[in-house]
Order: sequence, then C-alpha cells, then structure tokens
Amino acid sequence: MILFVASKKDIAAMNIAEKLVKRHGFKKTEETFSGNPVFSKALDNRTVKIVYIDQDSVNTQELSLPSPLSLLVFLSRHKSLSGTPTLSVHTPGNLGNAELGGLPRTVSISPASAMKEALKAMKEAQVEKGLEYEVSYECTHHGPSLNVPTMFVELGSSEKQWQDQVAAEAVAEGALAAAAANTVDHAVLGVGGPHYNMKFTRKALETETAFGHIIPKYAVSKLDTEILTECITKTLEPVKKAVLDWKGITGADKSRLLSLLAEVGLEVEKI
Repeated sequence: MILFVASKKDIAAMNIAEKLVKRHGFKKTEETFSGNPVFSKALDNRTVKIVYIDQDSVNTQELSLPSPLSLLVFLSRHKSLSGTPTLSVHTPGNLGNAELGGLPRTVSISPASAMKEALKAMKEAQVEKGLEYEVSYECTHHGPSLNVPTMFVELGSSEKQWQDQVAAEAVAEGALAAAAANTVDHAVLGVGGPHYNMKFTRKALETETAFGHIIPKYAVSKLDTEILTECITKTLEPVKKAVLDWKGITGADKSRLLSLLAEVGLEVEKI
C-alpha cells in the first residue's frame, strides 16, 4: 500500500490533497485515520490512500502507520526566506542533530526512483501549465526519520504559492507519478552544493540517474563513515556511486570526503 499524508495544519497539503480527490478519482472510504476520513484509489494494481493528520508532517516520528507500506508521500508546504516559487522533492531525515523532528543522525529510507518520477512530473506540469516556479531536489533534512520509503512533495515558498491551485495540481501530479514509479538501477548519493541543487536536478531530468539522499555543502565537514553508510543502506535501490557537486564542496573538505567515500566503497563522479 502507498500512503499520501496531508497535515490539516498545512494549507498547501490540503490544497494538494483536494486536487487528488476532486480531479484524480480518489473516493471516500468507511475507514478513518487519526479520526479523519480516508480516501482511496487503485493505481496500476497498487492501492493508494490519502490520510489526514492533525499535527505538522515533520512531527510524525511516532505516527502509527499501516503495514505493509511500500511508499509514504507527505504532501507539504515549503517555506523559505527568499519566498521563491518552488516545486520540490526530498527525503526526510537528519544528517546531524534533530532540530526539526525526527531522530539525530538518522534518515528515512529514500525512494530514489519515486522521487525522480515526481521531479519529472512536476517539471512537465510546470512547463505545460506555464508556471513561473523552480523545480528542484532539496537535500535530506528535517523529520521524520522512518524505516519505510518516505518522501516529501512540496509547494512553496510562501502563502501565495500555498494557495496557488494550478501549482497544487502540479504537485498532485508529482505525487501520483511517485506512486506509479518502478524501481530503477541508477540510484546515487548526491554530495555537495546548496540546499536546492540544480545540478543534481538537471542530471536527474536529463539522464537515467536517480538521486536518493543528498548531502549539502554545509554538512560535508561533519560527515563520517557512519552517516554515509546510513544514507547508502537507507536508500530503497542499490547505491554504488556518489555524484559530487565538486565546485560546491569546500576545498578543505575534498580530500577527506574522497577518503570517506572510498572507505564505504562508493565510486565517484564529479559534476
């Protein structure tokens, strides 16, 4: 089963969920989840359900999840100081301290194939609908830290965008593409660059490469073999290569990073 989760505290999440229900055939069931109605749809012989929660999505570490669960997709707002209109995707989890939900130095399982398909679908929708939005991967950050394949599809980066019905539909299409994704054999770990990595985004859109966890420049100095192994083993697909945003890594960190990657057995590609 695949679960889409929308927080009732999140305007964007509720708008995205509404698009799924009204435009993509999700039907109300007799089930409830956390006291809220459940909507369901069959998609390519997979059962996909929309559930609603009362807390913010980042604070769902103790959420009671149904089993078995093949994919968990949080429908979510995205917020940034710049307010740049953005459609984004990422895996949750903490590379360091747990400052916004989740567990310290613990990441969720990254569904690289599903994230790639969501990214592609949102890019296609952005072009088709003429949306003046950026489409991007984000790095791995914030809670929850879960032992199921988990991803966020996000609409941002301010209240104006959270209320944008056309952009909400684009994110809904991204969520559906994630749910329909098949596993690929080209998953990689991304390292370096900014929080929103456009080099990695372009590579995923233009090649077969699918990024799982992405470690940004500001976290590279704190890396060790333990957290690298955490990111590798907690990717749904096999990871044999690290793709490095080479100019987006501080010179003082480069040699140490290459040594760590060799120690955990990853090939290296610099872009």
